[in-house]
Amino acid sequence: MIPEEVPNLIDGRATPPEGGEWFEKRRPDNGELLCTAARSRGAEVVAAIAAAARARRGWADRTPVERGEIVRELALALRARREEAAEIVAAETGKSMELALGETDAAVEMGFFVAGEGRRLYGRTTTSAMANRTVMAIRRPVGVAGLIVSFNTPLPNYAWKAFPAVFCGNAAVLKPSEHTPASAAFFGELCNELLPAGVLNVVQGLGPEAGPPLVESPEVDLVSFTGSAETGRWISERGGRRLAKVVLELGGKNALVVCDDADLDRAVEWSLASAFSNAGQRCAAASRVVVFDSVYDEFRERFVEGAHRYETGPLISEASLERILAALEGAQVVAGGERLERPGWWLAPTVVEGVPPDAHLSGTELFGPVAILYRVRDLDEAIAVVNDSPYGLTSAIHTASLHRAMRYVDEVDAGVVVVNGGTHGSEPHMGFGGVKQSGTGWREAGVEALDVYTEWKYVNLISDPAKA
Repeated sequence: MIPEEVPNLIDGRATPPEGGEWFEKRRPDNGELLCTAARSRGAEVVAAIAAAARARRGWADRTPVERGEIVRELALALRARREEAAEIVAAETGKSMELALGETDAAVEMGFFVAGEGRRLYGRTTTSAMANRTVMAIRRPVGVAGLIVSFNTPLPNYAWKAFPAVFCGNAAVLKPSEHTPASAAFFGELCNELLPAGVLNVVQGLGPEAGPPLVESPEVDLVSFTGSAETGRWISERGGRRLAKVVLELGGKNALVVCDDADLDRAVEWSLASAFSNAGQRCAAASRVVVFDSVYDEFRERFVEGAHRYETGPLISEASLERILAALEGAQVVAGGERLERPGWWLAPTVVEGVPPDAHLSGTELFGPVAILYRVRDLDEAIAVVNDSPYGLTSAIHTASLHRAMRYVDEVDAGVVVVNGGTHGSEPHMGFGGVKQSGTGWREAGVEALDVYTEWKYVNLISDPAKA
């Protein structure tokens, strides 16, 4: 199912790396070699961009309805091969088939949602102070889109970017994470069965080698990136220098608050899932759990007990595991904190306490199954702790009080807020993104994605009634 060598997909054709270099992709669950993938550099990226530039005009000339119908067919094709897709994802990420199937279904649903916009790519009309002038605002494609994605939920990540990008009439170059080459190749090949050659290209490679040529190319009109704040800052600087449209969905240090009137059973359940599912490798993971003093001890006991029992997956790489273990040195670990004795890159679900809100560990996204517990007196202190962070992606509060919930919703610095649930779980029709260092104000998914992948054109129509 997964080929020994995963090539690029450029202009509708599988192409090996120009320099003949390949990099290894190993299975996170046991460390065994899964495949090798094309180690692309500038030449391959330039070729993919050129293919997209050639394809974009003809593709943009098709109606939004036609493009939407093709996206629907892509979603149907992915659904028909959902188990095959999920098996690839499970092999290269180490997650369970249950999670992989759920993510495949989420990608399918994104395709259906985007396809439905084929008859709703709305503009608007307005009047004018000038007689006989009508103004229309219409959406037009941006052009060539560079799509750079993370490894953690590969198929939804591809779907969130590629489906709206091509639906809106753009051609795209997808640069997947070097940790998920096989799923990107599968997705690209599936799309190329229905899309014209060059509309979606997939360039494999290491981030520092294949990413910069895509970000810095004057032929790329839009760069959409999901990943770390550090890399996002670099992309913003390089893309902004040439005044490209740069869309960033970055990391988080998300907080889940447990009030003294919370349903503790549900609060513990949601906290464990938010912190440790997918091995904590979610930008929306709850890595900070803020608990009222009067229920702290009971919650802590249940949460730590749950962490000891929680079945999570491996981290994506040895380097990721070593980085997190180094960050935990000297911390007050009350559960986990050690590498599991099994092949692959497994970190026991980890609970830490006694960390000041302004400490480095409190403000650093680890991207692993690590949750920090904080004890607070009341809602005022809870909100202060939550907002004392460089990030503002998602947050959650568990309370029986509508009044507390609405105040929290109003005052917390986050792009997504959940009441009595987890910090993760966005759906295709929901715009997703954050504030502060969690993004640059754009939202992915939902109808908001249309603003990412289109530009507004204002048309002034001036008529002369005397000539009617």
